[in-house]
Amino acid sequence: METNRLAHPDRIALISPPWPLYTRPSIQIGALKAFVRSRFPAVEVSAHHVYLRVAEAIGYKQYHAISERTWLAESVFAALLYPDRAETIARLFRREASGNPELRGMDFARLAARVEAVTEEWMSCTNWGNFRLLGFTSVLCQLTACLYLIRKLKQRHPRLTMAVGGSAFSAESAPAALKLFPEIDVVVFGEGELPLAHLVQHHVLEHVDLEALPPANGIQIRGQTASDSTPRDFYQLENLDLLPHPDFDDFFELLSGFDPLRRFFPTLPVEISRGCWWQRATGPGPAEGCAFCNLNLQWHGYRAKSAPRVVAEIDRLTSRYKTLSVAIMDNVLPKESTADILRGLSALKKDIALFAEIRATTPFEELKLMRAAGLRTVQVGIEALSTRLLRKLRKGTTAIQNLEIMKHCEALGIANLANIIAHFPGSDEQDVHETLRTIEFAFAFRPPKFVSFWLGSGSPVWNRPEDYGIRDVANHPHWRTLFPPSVFRNLPLTVQSYRGGLSRQRTLWHPVRQKISAWEKAYSSLHQIPFHEPILTYRDGGDFMIIRERQPAGESASHRLEGKSRQIYLFCEHHRPLKRILESFPRLSQKAVTDFLNTMIAQKLVFEENGTYLSLAVPEKSTLQP
Repeated sequence: METNRLAHPDRIALISPPWPLYTRPSIQIGALKAFVRSRFPAVEVSAHHVYLRVAEAIGYKQYHAISERTWLAESVFAALLYPDRAETIARLFRREASGNPELRGMDFARLAARVEAVTEEWMSCTNWGNFRLLGFTSVLCQLTACLYLIRKLKQRHPRLTMAVGGSAFSAESAPAALKLFPEIDVVVFGEGELPLAHLVQHHVLEHVDLEALPPANGIQIRGQTASDSTPRDFYQLENLDLLPHPDFDDFFELLSGFDPLRRFFPTLPVEISRGCWWQRATGPGPAEGCAFCNLNLQWHGYRAKSAPRVVAEIDRLTSRYKTLSVAIMDNVLPKESTADILRGLSALKKDIALFAEIRATTPFEELKLMRAAGLRTVQVGIEALSTRLLRKLRKGTTAIQNLEIMKHCEALGIANLANIIAHFPGSDEQDVHETLRTIEFAFAFRPPKFVSFWLGSGSPVWNRPEDYGIRDVANHPHWRTLFPPSVFRNLPLTVQSYRGGLSRQRTLWHPVRQKISAWEKAYSSLHQIPFHEPILTYRDGGDFMIIRERQPAGESASHRLEGKSRQIYLFCEHHRPLKRILESFPRLSQKAVTDFLNTMIAQKLVFEENGTYLSLAVPEKSTLQP
């Protein structure tokens, strides 16, 4: 039975439930722990990476397979949260898992029981009565796990204050969350540092009851009535350089206690900026960016750390934790400081392996700097290979720009883990036709992953569905399986559904799915050991060049270009409009130039879009590499 007086009222815990990537510490609780400790040195803070415990217990391959799919991940804890719905939830899990060889035939009841046992062991090994506040982070795939852990811990320790935050919660969903889940005491929406500091100062250190806490932006508290006079806006830091370096000690301590065969070298998450500079305000309504994106709703505006601060943070984290893999968590890298950051990282003389998400407009020289700094894997925001569709997606890019950065990644040996968004509302036959045509020219490059569009709450499409020909926007029906009717009807959830052309979109995009599948098979077969080099390459002979194209059957097709043909081909290593080509080769007639380019297009060695040309072969002995 819980005592009336807390033994250690100045102790708090930050908790990250399953199912984030198990190979990384949680950037959310690592950053928050460091912030609280720097602001309030007398407060004890522990960070609990519960997902790592679950991954080790059920097996890393199985955990990874589950964590990649929202409905698989949310199903496991939904069945524990609502045991009376377990069989219905199990059917959803089996349907979603049927295409994955790691999960096919998995006993869902046994999986749920194992996960329950692991979380029970974790809950039992800590004296939670010694804590004043527990803070849970909930982003994509963590919602049901978060709710389950809160409920279980609150049942055992009713005096514990339970706060929840993360992108799964917003100012709009906070009132419903507090009403539907009485175990939750506080909902934090937006950036977490300052709202958490407000709670620690008044509730933890000054022992002010929740109901009596002064109102603050970014927080809604049970028992306090929200009104027009209650601040509800974002509450965030202006200068990210003032943040302390994140603290991942708890993650590494947990990992070190595993059996040696279950240990690994983690990837360190690093945050350079918050928000998205491409997401810009266009009027009095919500800020606009990519039409499908709802990833930056928890921030207001765009802020970035300075280049020296970023370099110092990566240097310190890699030295402290003795690992060299670093994942930059930003949705987009800063425009102004990225080059300086990369030069600074190169100057560290550490063999860092970097991952980052970048835009297709990233300059080639900056891409070379990335490779020199250790960029091994990247996710370019490709999203489409049709310029017409890219306009609908509001990417601000073109198909030829996407092909160019795919080509340069190939030349530099950077693995580009891009996506193609299919089934986007309002996409049509011409978008599909353009996509199929572009793929014909892209077969030499790493294929993007075919992904179906999903409607995210708060995205531009969600905000103005009528502009995209959709209607009846509501929570996705799979939530109806996971939650009881009262929750499904009243809690705004991140993944939404809609009506309007879904069946037509699936039919329309089927040829693209097939084409990408064939592309994946061909690319994979041509990159089996020992053939790691690019598929379409050239060797330059000074006044001639030889282009070689490796083919799946094992033979190669070769082409020789001489004189001006060679010069034009090399000039088009970056996409060039015809006018610029003619200006650079004034002694050649327009017909001579276009005849040559059309010959190259027919052989799939050059791509053309709206009078702009891009050569597709990369140097065999790469002069592009730094």
